[in-house]
Amino acid sequence: MPERKPRADAVRNREAVLAAADRLFARSDHPEHVSMADIAAEAGVGKGTLFRGFGDRTGLIHALFEARLEPIRRAVTDGPRPLGPGTPPGERAPALLDALLCFKLDHQHLSLALEEAGTGSPYSAGHYGWWHATLRDVLTELPGFDDGDFTAHALLAAVRADLVEYLTDRRGTPRERLRAELAAFTARVLDVAR
Repeated sequence: MPERKPRADAVRNREAVLAAADRLFARSDHPEHVSMADIAAEAGVGKGTLFRGFGDRTGLIHALFEARLEPIRRAVTDGPRPLGPGTPPGERAPALLDALLCFKLDHQHLSLALEEAGTGSPYSAGHYGWWHATLRDVLTELPGFDDGDFTAHALLAAVRADLVEYLTDRRGTPRERLRAELAAFTARVLDVAR
């Protein structure tokens, strides 16, 4: 049986809800205080629309995060250098981490909301598993690098949303300095590991 195409109004409502949630999380100093009722009111839809479309607040945050992350994911799976396949691993691994850091800087409010969503460990989230597997596979392509599993976890810890928020907002580290420090750290880790 062919898959049914979503109704046009359902697609519009979904986009309105995602845009409203994005705006509210961006404006809030405390993402955990943004409620489903707040999002429904901002989007101009009923709360039932949110619950039918996303299940709960955490499901909505996941959907929004995934929607914003999709262009980077496509660049990693199908794009050109330095993120895409075919890039030498020594160039691709730092590029992957930089892309994730930039995403978290650009969507800090959303990244924090997802980490604070009360879903238990951030390591069980689907997007974390995808980033880890991608980075691990790139690391194992490096000559003499037998097991990238732990190293991928350790490198991804350097771009956790709470750490990024601490370094930029509380310590005042400028974006470009943070990117340069991550690149230098990654180079040291990869050099030592080989």
